[in-house]
Amino acid sequence: MQDKIIEVLKIVILVMVFTAALFPIVKWICYHVGALDYPNERKVHKKPMPVMGGLMIYLGFLFGYMLFAPQNTQMLAILIASFIVIITGILDVIKPLRAREKLVGQLVAACIIVFYGKILLNDISAFGFYFDFGWLAYPLTIIFIVALMNCINFIDGLDGLAAGISTIFFATIGVLAFILHNIGSLEITIAFIMIGACLGFLIFNFNPSKIFMGEIGSMFLGFMIAVVCLLGFKGVTLTSLVVPMIILAIPILDTLFAILRRIIHHKPIYEADKQHLHHQLLNKKFSQRTTVLIIYAVSILFSLASIFYVLKDRKIGTIIYVILMLLITWVVLTTDILTDNAKLNLKHIKFVKRSHLKKKDKKKN
Repeated sequence: MQDKIIEVLKIVILVMVFTAALFPIVKWICYHVGALDYPNERKVHKKPMPVMGGLMIYLGFLFGYMLFAPQNTQMLAILIASFIVIITGILDVIKPLRAREKLVGQLVAACIIVFYGKILLNDISAFGFYFDFGWLAYPLTIIFIVALMNCINFIDGLDGLAAGISTIFFATIGVLAFILHNIGSLEITIAFIMIGACLGFLIFNFNPSKIFMGEIGSMFLGFMIAVVCLLGFKGVTLTSLVVPMIILAIPILDTLFAILRRIIHHKPIYEADKQHLHHQLLNKKFSQRTTVLIIYAVSILFSLASIFYVLKDRKIGTIIYVILMLLITWVVLTTDILTDNAKLNLKHIKFVKRSHLKKKDKKKN
């Protein structure tokens, strides 16, 4: 066990140091090509920021791959598909792409994983039920990859938020690997490489941030999370679809709330707004750093819930679930994450006033 821990630390530390060392180079590239994110009414930063930090994470991943990852068809498919994701992100930096154009790049990357890498979500088990997808595994896997890419993209709104949540996910996978004695498989090696890459980037991305990851980083992180999930299903690391869904509850719920919110208000699903979870916490007068730390803490709680799910410790797992459900209910009821509560309250007040006036008129008559 000690040898395995040393090997894991070697992967994480070497990749982290390499990724961090890329900062001045990537920052120079950003300023040289004008890849800067300027403040506007929807964003919380106050000055132009370099926005190709995702290259640091990607190059850190490539460095870790060359040193530690095995060479096989699956890994080759991951490399080719991830390159497509990065190119899509770079094109978006050069000239902002429409949602459908980015979707094309995401679909191409997902198809490479499915049809060339043969990495498929063939079946799932959850709450005692088992489903074999058969031929539906192909479209479902593509949807799964694209969905996770966009989940991480949606949550990327504050310094260190997307990279931190991704680090928590990969670290949880690593913990599960130790619990299940599965150190050494492809998805676990990738998870430890990604921990190092994310931490190396977070040194410069945590508030106050010196660089943003941009679409390059958020889409790449979502892509790698999806790949690790799919590989975990094939192995024994992820014993059920429930496990990654619990770990990723924050970005998944935030995405679902965003979709429902935009449907309720008759707006396009991809139309940006300032009603995401992190915006709601900022509206509660929390600072950027505190907001991110709160979301980290809740994400860690979800990760603990997934670990206890694997350990089948129902008592502690149930306690954590109850706490999390109460938190989610509080957020929905006290914020505008789903509906504009201020407008609803105003409508209620107007309705009560009208009813009161009508009663007065009846009494006079």
